[in-house]
Amino acid sequence: MPLHGSRRRFLVQTAGALASLGLGGCGESPLTMRPRKLVGGFAGPSFERGHRLRDLASIPPADEFRKTDVAIIGGGIAGLAAARALQHGGVDDYRLFELEDAIGGNSRAGEVAGFVCPWGAHYLPLPGPSAEDVADLLNELKLRKLVDGRPQYDERHLCHAPQERLYLPEARVWQDGLLPVHGQDEATLAQYRRFAALVREQSQPGQFAIPTSRARWDASLSALDAETFANWLDRHALTASALRWYLDYCCRDDYGAGIDTVSAWAGLHYFASRHGFHAPGEDGEDLEQNLTWPEGNHWLASRLAAPHRERTQTGAITLRISEAANGVDIDVLDAGSGRVTRWQAQRVIVATPLFIAARLLADPPEALKKAEKTMAYSPWLVANLHVTAPLDARHDQPPLSWDNVIYGSTGLGYVNAMNQSLRSHDGPTVLTCYRAFGDDAEVGRKALLSRSWQDWAEVLIAELAPAHPDLSAKLGDIRIARYGHAMAIPTPGIRSSAWLAALAEPQGRVAFAHADLSGYSVFEEAFDRGLRAGISTAKALRKL
Repeated sequence: MPLHGSRRRFLVQTAGALASLGLGGCGESPLTMRPRKLVGGFAGPSFERGHRLRDLASIPPADEFRKTDVAIIGGGIAGLAAARALQHGGVDDYRLFELEDAIGGNSRAGEVAGFVCPWGAHYLPLPGPSAEDVADLLNELKLRKLVDGRPQYDERHLCHAPQERLYLPEARVWQDGLLPVHGQDEATLAQYRRFAALVREQSQPGQFAIPTSRARWDASLSALDAETFANWLDRHALTASALRWYLDYCCRDDYGAGIDTVSAWAGLHYFASRHGFHAPGEDGEDLEQNLTWPEGNHWLASRLAAPHRERTQTGAITLRISEAANGVDIDVLDAGSGRVTRWQAQRVIVATPLFIAARLLADPPEALKKAEKTMAYSPWLVANLHVTAPLDARHDQPPLSWDNVIYGSTGLGYVNAMNQSLRSHDGPTVLTCYRAFGDDAEVGRKALLSRSWQDWAEVLIAELAPAHPDLSAKLGDIRIARYGHAMAIPTPGIRSSAWLAALAEPQGRVAFAHADLSGYSVFEEAFDRGLRAGISTAKALRKL
């Protein structure tokens, strides 16, 4: 089994998986020799729309002109949070423009074979003391309330048991929890304890927080941000293969890239900002509680979007943002009609990834140019596999859980879309599989966008076959979503960069609002950045 997720491992395992299926080079594809016919296709976002920005010369000039006080570019969590902040701040003349036909960004959802399932983020950890604004949102949505001063959550929306399990191919067993414990020797367990102690040592009050804007940044965090997590582990002699695999999995799951790619700050932030790390037998070993829904975080996105429907335009491709004497001009192409409208706004909130923002602004600030050149983005694949009958299971092993991971796998496992169901028996379901390609993003992006959906389906089936040899015979519909630039990767130096701090402040009439401003992508960061941009924009309008 691999020690950790390096670029070499990504290339070898992905190439090996494809080559084993006859997909790595020339010759006849095994697609013509399959004993079964796969049913499915691509779904999710349309990367072709974003690529239209590369060919502006073919787009007609604006033939309609309209005005609004604020234009919000991007309907992901940050854009929706900005709209919410504007509304709460007394601003009612705003428009939100979303590239895709549905809002949500990385919190989209859909249906496969009648089952609601996520196309992206699928859970929200219970907010800690720093995430006050997220807690307020959950109160507003009646997911949370205070009882005798303590938070109480609606149990219908808390992740149901069983929550997590890990498949160990060599032992051919499932174990409870994702930290490898079954069959580990005392030397490995001792490293678990040592890493837990180091996390506690690093967890000084105020240093690690979600959202990161609430953290107290200092020289010690800058030092952690300057090296890779793998290098930090090497310096602390944390070499146990099971520990390295687990930490690599956690980083790929949250950041889209492994320990050789992300910074030591990011690797430690994963644990120190939330629930810590607990070795087997230590207090606090219980699972962190999460809020989750069959459609994933789209449950939250749809409720954030509801108050702004009349002010939201989907299928809207923003072409250009130019500051003018009396405001900001925004050219927007309607994907359906092909017509371009020029909007003039007093202020604009750009809630897109920073590399997109750099292409949209006619005169981007130097900090944004630096971000475009420096930030790396992880491609992601999300696949929803309809399983027509319960998968075989041994009675002496943990049952199908919410989160199911295979030790040593390149993929990130799968989530059971029916885990929140109250049905009393096993039955058909949808398994949502995740795979990140950030350890070599350019290679991964090319493979992601060039391979057919059948090719990727075969890779996923082969990956899950050791744990589920009956999966192939029970497969129904397979739908695959591709995200070429799903999330910013917190590589060394990103979080502590001066240009990232500069972009967190309004630039003239333009405010930026995206999780990129935190150096990585989770719901809390996107919500915080959108909220801040909305509040500052509302204040600026009141001063006019």
